[in-house]
Amino acid sequence: YEFVHNMVRQVLGHEGKKFFPLVFSLFSFVLVANMLGMFPYFFTVTSHVVVTAALAVFVVGLVVVVGIAKHGLGWFKLFVPHGVPLAILPFISLIEIISFFSRPIILGLRLFGNMLAGHIVLKVFAGFVVSLGALGLGGIVGAAAPLAMAVALTALEFLVAFLQAFVFAILTCVYLNDALHPGH
Repeated sequence: YEFVHNMVRQVLGHEGKKFFPLVFSLFSFVLVANMLGMFPYFFTVTSHVVVTAALAVFVVGLVVVVGIAKHGLGWFKLFVPHGVPLAILPFISLIEIISFFSRPIILGLRLFGNMLAGHIVLKVFAGFVVSLGALGLGGIVGAAAPLAMAVALTALEFLVAFLQAFVFAILTCVYLNDALHPGH
């Protein structure tokens, strides 16, 4: 709780108080979803692009709504950087628009890719252990290395599960900061 509270306060400042419940809920949802997937017979919902894309589109949609609610149509100045020469302004604005609308893709695919990749690697090493173990005594001895690797990767996956929840929450704060302070 305090960890996420401090993060929201550092990124969003005083205005972030009203967004803390949302950011904390997103962090908690992603963390619990990631951690549940680490246990046998549970399902990792964040390893499916539809779930992560929905979360990402929600966050970016919220950023647009908050930006327009706070700054009106002046929020769209976010796409027109100050001090850019008029000759290259259309190109820079296009790059800014593409950059903004790539946020949900980046946010969703980062979470999806990391969770799916980690689970696939774990299943491959677990498959090696089972396959080698079926070969008899020599296979069982040979299965020690993939088993040790699977155990190490499991520990790493717990770390990745937490880090992905943290990254999702901090990027949500960064994007909300753009909505609250579009000129920074």
